[in-house]
This record gives sequence, C-alpha cells and structure tokens, in this order.
Amino acid sequence: MTLLSININKIALLRNSRGRNYPDVDAFAARFLDLGASGITLHPRQDQRHARYSDVESLGALCKQRGAELNVEGFPAREFVEVVKRHRPAQCTLVPDAPDQLTSDHGWDFKKDGEMLRSIIAELKALNIRTSLFVDFDNPDIPVAKELGADRVELYTEPYAEFVGTKLGEEIFKGFSVAAKLAQQSGLGVNAGHDLNLNNLGKFLQIPGILEVSIGHAVIVESLEMGMDSVVKQYMDIIRQTQSVNQ
Repeated sequence: MTLLSININKIALLRNSRGRNYPDVDAFAARFLDLGASGITLHPRQDQRHARYSDVESLGALCKQRGAELNVEGFPAREFVEVVKRHRPAQCTLVPDAPDQLTSDHGWDFKKDGEMLRSIIAELKALNIRTSLFVDFDNPDIPVAKELGADRVELYTEPYAEFVGTKLGEEIFKGFSVAAKLAQQSGLGVNAGHDLNLNNLGKFLQIPGILEVSIGHAVIVESLEMGMDSVVKQYMDIIRQTQSVNQ
C-alpha cells in the first residue's frame, strides 16, 4: 500500500514564530503517527526558518520507537549531509533548493548536478540510508537517477495539482504515469509530493506503484478546517480505496 508521510514543516514554522517549543513538533508528529500516518517528513532548509537540524535527532528517535520512517529532505549542503549521516533517517530525499527559495519548485538537472549527486548518494548509501531524488515528471533523464545510485525518485507534483480537472491536466496526468513507469522500469521506486491534497490525491494514486506520498501544507490547512483526526482518516481512506482498485 502507498505510505503516507506527513511533512510537519508548517508545525515547525508556527513553533519558530514564537521562540519557544509551542507547538511541540515531536508531539504533533506522534499524533499524526497515532492517527495512521506511516511516516514523518522533515525538510530543514539552510536558514532553518522552520524545521531545524536539531529536529532530525528527536524525530528520528520518535519514528524508530513507533516503527515508522523518517524522511529528511533538503539540499545536499555539507552541513545537511553531515546531519543526515549522524542521525541516519530511513530515507533522505535530495532536493535542489536554493538557500533563499520559498518552496521546492523544480527537480534535479542530472546533466548539471549528476556527479555531485553521485558522490553524496554514495556517502548516504554507505550508511544504509535509502536515497531519493526530487525530479520533474517531464525529465527524460529519470533513469539516470538509478545510474547515480539512487533508490527512488520523488515526482514533483505541483504541475499535476495546478491543472487537475482540466484538459491540460489530463495530459499532464498521462505524463506523470509515463514518468512513473519509466522510473519503475529503470529499477527505481517512485515517491511523490508537493501540493497533493484530499481533492487530488485519489486520482493521482490511479498511477500504479506509488510507494509513498509526502503531504504537509495541505494537511495542516485541511486540519484547521476539519480537524486532524478527520483529515488523516480521509487520507487513509483514499489510499485504501485506490489500492483496492489498482489491485
């Protein structure tokens, strides 16, 4: 079954805005896991404006205690890589974020960054950390991720989310299906994330073999509207329903 990993950066952003540990990031992560999420995603950016490097340690311990996975995302600056190597999360997703970038908005250019990624991936895999690379669905070089040593790719889903329900959206959806199949045929696992929500996740999961979806911003907004318990239950229902159809 597709695993649901909750990105809790927005909880960390609220915490940082008041200068003390309220809301408690670990407590919210534990509650999401209690409600049925399979893992937690954390994306500490270089300025640590929301998630902090120190969160990796405490969330890693929590996830191990609960038998869940911690997915740490970020740009492979040396400090980030050393934090990941020190705390060894289940998965590290490498994302091409500039230091001043508001949010992730594109995947890797393997022609430009391939050799750098190959070196970083080798460091992580030496410690048995599963690696994933953030990619655009229309990148013809997706199979190169396997050659670089990656275990998975994460499809950047904002183009799907932006146009879902339109004629263009149908073409984009087909493009994502092709990208997922291309990755899988190359021996890569396929994750997905960015702007997925309760309204668009079900259709996206019609694509066979999606191993994990990482959802954060929408979960927090929807939880403000409907409550955490209701929102996580709805996500889990969508995942179960689409899995039964795909089987």
